[in-house]
Amino acid sequence: MASVMTRKVSLSLTLLAGMVLAGCTSQKPVLKEGEKPVDVAAMVRQKMPASVKDREAWAQTLAKTFESQKIAPTEENVCSVLAVAQQESNYQADPAVPGLSKIAWQEIDRRAQGMHVPLFVVHTALKITSPNGKSYSDRLDTVKTEKQLSAIFDDFIGMVPLGQTLFGSLNPVHTGGPMQVSIAFAEAHKKGYPWQMDGTVRQEVFSLRGGLWFGTYHLLNYPTSYTAPLYRFADFNAGWYASRNAAFQNAVSKASGVKLALDGDLIRYDSDEAGKTELAVQKLASKLDMSTREIHQQLQKGDSQGFEETELYKGVYRLAEAKAGKALVREMLPGIQLESPKITRNLTTAWFAKRVDERRASCMARN
Repeated sequence: MASVMTRKVSLSLTLLAGMVLAGCTSQKPVLKEGEKPVDVAAMVRQKMPASVKDREAWAQTLAKTFESQKIAPTEENVCSVLAVAQQESNYQADPAVPGLSKIAWQEIDRRAQGMHVPLFVVHTALKITSPNGKSYSDRLDTVKTEKQLSAIFDDFIGMVPLGQTLFGSLNPVHTGGPMQVSIAFAEAHKKGYPWQMDGTVRQEVFSLRGGLWFGTYHLLNYPTSYTAPLYRFADFNAGWYASRNAAFQNAVSKASGVKLALDGDLIRYDSDEAGKTELAVQKLASKLDMSTREIHQQLQKGDSQGFEETELYKGVYRLAEAKAGKALVREMLPGIQLESPKITRNLTTAWFAKRVDERRASCMARN
């Protein structure tokens, strides 16, 4: 998973061919030296269980996805995508979610209470007929998948005045498809999508092709300095560069003596005020010979690989390693507790990443 931006490249014929296959750009992962490209569609057919009914659709979709995004066509990359899809949906384009009807009603009641709207008013309004001929209540009582639930909320928001009061234009279903990719992420990265969309980006995410294309983009279509796929899997769950940023937070903690949650969040996105990580870095300002403004500006680069080239990143590691008397890691699984109405167990980002990595290894061992 090494990036061209982070290692010296030998212009051997093997690697040069790899660069061509990878789109000859510093913004994509490339074939490692000596690594052979594979036929993506054939690899998917080989690796996916025979029990998956639409294996051919998966094969053709992933082949076009890799080609359009110029992802290096390797066994590891194919297995990485399949591992996430297996973990998130067990290879289902629109997986059923246990207890989804209850979750949906709880969300509606929570919104109503927050808006001080009596529940009986909301429940009465939901008895009216929706655009598909059934009442909203009936549809909510029998909803099985997030695609169905998203459609209900879209109808509810658009057709019922109360829907605008409770939800405005915000559909509370935030992820979908076989890789459970963020709909907001898909809407921000739709450029280059190779198929003609019949509806909205949100609706496309719930399709096999949309879910796989945007999910693959989130997993593989950004450069990293990671030494193993494990950290991409953590980023898939926690956000791009969360594993790199968690390691940086660890360095900040060692240099400043301030205990930090190693969650990968370098700045606050919900406020203009400095968060705990930024405040800890500010304690090092004089040693770094940087102003608080410079610190903030460079921390804002934490969602890109370019952060690793900043004076702040290099300076913090220099101070931390001098204090620790040893080299410190540049990648670390973020310490994040997973929270969602769909999660009924005590799970973490580290658990997710390790579980997906086990699936990737199993996929690669499968002939």
